[in-house]
Amino acid sequence: MTSTPGIDAAVERSDLVKEALATAQRAHAGQLRRGSDGRPFIDHPVAVAELLCGEHQGDEVIAAALLHDVVEKSATSLDSVRERFGDVVAGLVATMTEDESIPSYEDRKEEHRRRVAGSEPAARAIFAADKLTNVAMLRDAYALIGEGVSDELAVPLDLKMYIWEADLEMLFDEAPQLRLTDQLADQLVALWGDRFRAVRAPSD
Repeated sequence: MTSTPGIDAAVERSDLVKEALATAQRAHAGQLRRGSDGRPFIDHPVAVAELLCGEHQGDEVIAAALLHDVVEKSATSLDSVRERFGDVVAGLVATMTEDESIPSYEDRKEEHRRRVAGSEPAARAIFAADKLTNVAMLRDAYALIGEGVSDELAVPLDLKMYIWEADLEMLFDEAPQLRLTDQLADQLVALWGDRFRAVRAPSD
């Protein structure tokens, strides 16, 4: 039995998902995920897509989840995604791709958050699954190597926490019905307690 039964089933029924998985595997070949204690990068989009399978999202959303980092993290162009996977998948991948022309990490994350907030529900679902997977991988890395995981991050942990706090606030505002939003809050509370418990308090 594999750890991705949802994706396995989606690949069996859908050529779109099968090709998206193969494309993501090629695009991320050899890449490692920051803050994960050396895990292959492909583990991240696969985990995001598996979460969305569990939420009974459609094949186009699952395909977009598998591909959500290929434009940002590889030589794959958005035009090639559109040509191979269609406008719906390409649109979701575009929404999930950060604007690298914005030099400031904080400003870039803020622009991306606003864009996702103004987009369709499927994009917010992928965004929530993306953040949940990031936090879960960081939690797992902490369990293995402790505070040393901070050295693997692209920015200081305090800044990442600030960004995740803003992400969670946006999701509670725009997608409170998503189970993934509550699950993200639970993960953040488990790691850092009252700081994130306070974010969800207004919705209780």
